[in-house]
Amino acid sequence: AVVLILEGNHGAEVKEQALCILANIGDGETAKEYIMANEDVLKKLTDYMVHSNVKLQVAAIFCISNLVWREEPGAGERQARLREMGVYKLLQQLIATQDTLLFDKVKTAMTQFSDS
Repeated sequence: AVVLILEGNHGAEVKEQALCILANIGDGETAKEYIMANEDVLKKLTDYMVHSNVKLQVAAIFCISNLVWREEPGAGERQARLREMGVYKLLQQLIATQDTLLFDKVKTAMTQFSDS
């Protein structure tokens, strides 16, 4: 249902809430596995990371942060997969933002990625 909302012709507020749902369910171990196994959801997250609406960017990056949180089991594998998909490079590009909330979310996400 969340993917349908993200793909559909809904307003930014509705899509932001859908991304927040993903971020909140992405805080659990089983949900992280589901999100990481779903190529479509991962693609949507990367698309929304570079969306023109900052609120959608913030929500997508919040979800990424939950997926890569380094103290969580399996974080290294999730980080490696997202790095392969170009997520870390997108974060590096977004760190130059003038929006303070987006900057904070990007910085938090980047600090969760291991240096390896």
